[in-house]
Amino acid sequence: MRFKLRDVHIRRGISCLAPNSINSGIRALIQKGEYLQALHLYTKHDGSSPLWTSVFTFPSLLKACSSLTNLSYGKTIHASIIGLGWQYDPFIATSLVNMYVKCGSLYYAVQVFDGWSQSGVPARDVTAWNSMIDGYFKFRKFNEGIDRFRRMLVLGVRPDAFSLSIVVSVLCKERNLRQEDGKQIHGYMLRNSLAGDSFLRTTLIDMYFKFGLPTDAWRVFVEVEDKSNVVLWNVMIAGFGGSGICESSLELYVLAKSYSIKLVSTSFTGALGACSRSEKSGFGRQIHCDVVKMGLDNDPYVCTSLLSMYSKCGMVGEAETIFSCIIDKRLEIWNAMVAAYAENDYGYYALELFGLMRQKSVLPDSFTLSNVISCCSMLGLYNYGKSVHAELFKRPIQSTPTIESALLALYSKCGCDSDAYLVFKSMEQKDMVAWGSLISGLCKNGKFKEALKVFGSMKDGDDSLKPDSDIMTSVVKACAGLEELNFGLQVHGSMIKTGQLLDVFVGSSLIDLYSKCGLPEMALKIFTSMRPDNIVAWNSMISCYSRNNLPELSIELFNLMLNHGVVPDSVSITSVLVAISSTASLRKGKSLHGYTLRLNIPLDTHLKNALIDMYVKCGFAKYAENIFFKMQHKSLITWNLMIYGYGSHGDCIRALSLFDEMKKAGELPDDVTFLSLISACNHSGFVQEGKNIFEIMKQDYGIEPKVEHYANMVDLLGRAGHLEEAYSFIKAMPIEPISSIWLCLLSASRTHHNVELGILSAENLLRMEPERGSNYVQLIHLYMEAGLKNEAAKLLGEMKEKGVQKKPGCSWIEVSERTHVFFSGGLSSPMVAEIFNVLNMLKSNMVDEQVHLNL
Repeated sequence: MRFKLRDVHIRRGISCLAPNSINSGIRALIQKGEYLQALHLYTKHDGSSPLWTSVFTFPSLLKACSSLTNLSYGKTIHASIIGLGWQYDPFIATSLVNMYVKCGSLYYAVQVFDGWSQSGVPARDVTAWNSMIDGYFKFRKFNEGIDRFRRMLVLGVRPDAFSLSIVVSVLCKERNLRQEDGKQIHGYMLRNSLAGDSFLRTTLIDMYFKFGLPTDAWRVFVEVEDKSNVVLWNVMIAGFGGSGICESSLELYVLAKSYSIKLVSTSFTGALGACSRSEKSGFGRQIHCDVVKMGLDNDPYVCTSLLSMYSKCGMVGEAETIFSCIIDKRLEIWNAMVAAYAENDYGYYALELFGLMRQKSVLPDSFTLSNVISCCSMLGLYNYGKSVHAELFKRPIQSTPTIESALLALYSKCGCDSDAYLVFKSMEQKDMVAWGSLISGLCKNGKFKEALKVFGSMKDGDDSLKPDSDIMTSVVKACAGLEELNFGLQVHGSMIKTGQLLDVFVGSSLIDLYSKCGLPEMALKIFTSMRPDNIVAWNSMISCYSRNNLPELSIELFNLMLNHGVVPDSVSITSVLVAISSTASLRKGKSLHGYTLRLNIPLDTHLKNALIDMYVKCGFAKYAENIFFKMQHKSLITWNLMIYGYGSHGDCIRALSLFDEMKKAGELPDDVTFLSLISACNHSGFVQEGKNIFEIMKQDYGIEPKVEHYANMVDLLGRAGHLEEAYSFIKAMPIEPISSIWLCLLSASRTHHNVELGILSAENLLRMEPERGSNYVQLIHLYMEAGLKNEAAKLLGEMKEKGVQKKPGCSWIEVSERTHVFFSGGLSSPMVAEIFNVLNMLKSNMVDEQVHLNL
């Protein structure tokens, strides 16, 4: 009972407390952060009249409402303030503005501030202005906030460091505001002796970096006398790194260490960012050591930066080691590792890690899903990508432009144009990445016309969008794919007019365009305007010469590339091998093969195919066979090349046997396979086998024969003497026979002395190609061999009357690394006199030997 009586006495004591004691109690609770208790205490003693509340207590109460974001309670207190007539008190008015801003009501904050100004009491307190300006900025009303700041200056209210810092901070974030505004504020600071504030200086430095003015940022940094503040160094390190001046960023990091600045996690993330951009893995390792020494190797921000740095430097193994050592793996850590796999073309590993995230119930965000979708696009996993897309609808994950662009790339690359267009149309803001993803995807699927159409829509739709190098590369590739020279020239011309620099990818695409359009001179002009140290440009030009029947120039350019110190890759070697194959230069081919092995250049499937092709065309099928049987992964092209190799060397039995092996290996043949098989039968005279191959191509594999298949079949039948069957085959063809088919029949008719079919073939040839001299010569020879000299003379006269000449055939031989070319009836070689002397000597020796034998 005593305890209860005592409790009653305590309660009576509290209710009878003096107003000063209550005010002090409220302020004490707020200082301790016990905001709710302070408000309860105020409510308990407020009663019907708030007269007991001190003017100094209301700012504290409003602070409690701000901290609790309790707008309704704040309005109640505001009403009490109005009732007491204290709404124009500078401290109370400032607290009211601040409370309404923090409680999310900019409208009431403006009402309080403007009502104060209109009351006749001038708002001279800079703190109130700061609260109002900061409120505008927090609600992203940047221009209104800047206008308030200017109004403050006009009214003669002197801004303090906080006023200037919040304005400068906004100038850093909002790109629509002009650089001149920032420079004017800097000038104001200098004129009013406010530039000495270290916080202000740091904010200024950040502003100049955001405006892309690193020199101005450096000037501000140099003027700072006391450089002991680590924040100042962090802003400089991150600023230089973000501006691409990575060397300076890392130099400042070293300088900060020499000044004994106590570095924090932000210092390391800024320096690691510079290492990522410049791919300086060695320096990054040193920073990693510093991180471990400072005990920050488990800091999530530092770990994320380390993962990113190793990823950018292509050191995925090191990134994996860091990832495995992190105990508390936050979402950012998982994202960094997924991105590391994605950026380094380890798509399957990224998807496996994504699966592990799901097992551990780590919910992905938009960054995770954009990387996962990109991996699906890279690997062609359409269904998996579609399931990830569905997850965006199941969970409230915001669809960002990055995700939408990744989806565009996925659907475009997988050939799902309708899905790609649906994603594209649903995008609210179609930025450069979105347009580029759609155009690039269409190009990769060979839909060049559609890609150019989308490009036209982009130009017509938004004049502010200026195509970047990625889009221009895709557009030029589309022109090259269509061999659309005129449009390609227009695109090239527009880039020159707008001063758009030709980076290596755009330049290489232009070289490819001019190469496919038969303009190697134009391609060379582009090549000479590009940097001489880029392997992609050299490869494009070497390939250009090969494609345009200039193999010698291709080989010379490769040697020139080596002289420039550019190390070739597998693409370079493959392109040169194509040139060597066309010249059948075995010595050069073997030399290049040995060079490739010595340099440990990776022998991918394309390069091995090129080596097989080279050895086959140089007459060394055995070397080609050795490479073929050692290959673990054989593509369809590999099988086709070897089948062709056996056939061209007259070994039809092995070609047919290899075809059976190919089918057992599960590789489906294509039209090239059957062309090589029919050609093999043709070279070996296997007529029935060739006819069987032609039939199963259509019946068993559903491959429609092309004109080359028909020409080979006519040649096969004609060489075997089945001329009537060959002629019947031509008449039964579902397509119009071309000149090469009639030429095959004409050649066979000459061989087997069938004048009637020969004349028929020749007449068709002359009708189709009246200006080609070789057709006349074939028929003249046929007349002469059949004893029809008058007809031959008449045709020869007609040929001369029309001025038709036959281009001489040629042959060549490689002796001591020099190629000697001989034209029929010409004196093309400088050694021709010596050659004829040797021939005459041999002829004389043969005559003498014959005479000796007769005796």
